[in-house]
Amino acid sequence: MSKASPQQIPVVVLAGFLGSGKTTLLNHLLHRSGGTRIGAIVNDFGAIEIDAMAVAGQLGDSTVSLGNGCLCCAVDASELDVYLDKLTGPVHDGQVMDVIVIEASGIAEPQELVRMVLASENPRIVYGGLVEVVDAAEFDATREKHPEVERHLGLADLVVVNKGDRVAPDEQERVLGAVRAAAGRAAVVTASYGRIDPELLFDCRPSEERIGQLSFDDLHRHDDGEAHDAHLHAAYESVAFTSEVPMDPRRLMAFLDGRPDGLYRIKGYVDFGAGDPRNRYAVHAVGPFLRFRPEPWPAGGPRLTQLVLIGAGIDTAALGGELDACRSEAPHTVDEHGMWGVLRYVQEKGEAAEEPRDL
Repeated sequence: MSKASPQQIPVVVLAGFLGSGKTTLLNHLLHRSGGTRIGAIVNDFGAIEIDAMAVAGQLGDSTVSLGNGCLCCAVDASELDVYLDKLTGPVHDGQVMDVIVIEASGIAEPQELVRMVLASENPRIVYGGLVEVVDAAEFDATREKHPEVERHLGLADLVVVNKGDRVAPDEQERVLGAVRAAAGRAAVVTASYGRIDPELLFDCRPSEERIGQLSFDDLHRHDDGEAHDAHLHAAYESVAFTSEVPMDPRRLMAFLDGRPDGLYRIKGYVDFGAGDPRNRYAVHAVGPFLRFRPEPWPAGGPRLTQLVLIGAGIDTAALGGELDACRSEAPHTVDEHGMWGVLRYVQEKGEAAEEPRDL
């Protein structure tokens, strides 16, 4: 009996200038991991393996000590693949990580880290996007001192405008306007104390109940009595799409090529119908990055297209309607020419991944 290919682990690059709140955001994600296994590579500090533990406040000057046998060692950026190899292997209980976060230093060039992830020869990882953290209270001063911040924003897939609690509402709107202008198509969300929803970043192994993203039920176990409109997920919208009818590859590629500003992540599986012996395709999109991976169908399971779309400021009803229009017409048999657009984004073993934007 054939088995599906192992789920690839997304590697997320977390960047931002000194003092923007990257470490606070990372520690928040660890606290609200919901059991997700997080591997972290902290640039200029160390590479650490984290087994769903809260480690806030434990980062030292050069090492991390968790007291439970975790990997603690100095990182040289040129050795990124070495640490990815370590973090993608089984941990003490035989399980693997669900996500790896690379926290760049405050003076790092995030595009170089993205290049390194895309150039990795590790078949167990997939690029998970560039998250840029911005200090709302110091945005003008940061932009004056580091004019390259606008270039960094233009490369980001998700921008977190942090420290919203430190600025007045009208000032926050002004900063948001400037960030959105520089960020282009990236999703932009606001935060205080780095509190963003982990679902924006974490790709858990799929099950029958969820397509690679933490469910809202997982997150609600940590609500601490907050009112619904204060929940972290209120900052973004999501679309869940399921179809028993196969998708037309030309129509779906037209949808993906024209996906709207603010649509940050697409994850799931696509059925293109009969005519392709590997006609179940895992799809992974983050910002402009897109990849399909052909897989055999699980034995005895239904053949469905199942997608989850996540973004900020997106029209969920319109996106659902556009996906409905991507269904194929009977007899649902795909031809070779129709698959060309999809196959452009299939990375075969040994091929370099397509890079997002002009890195």
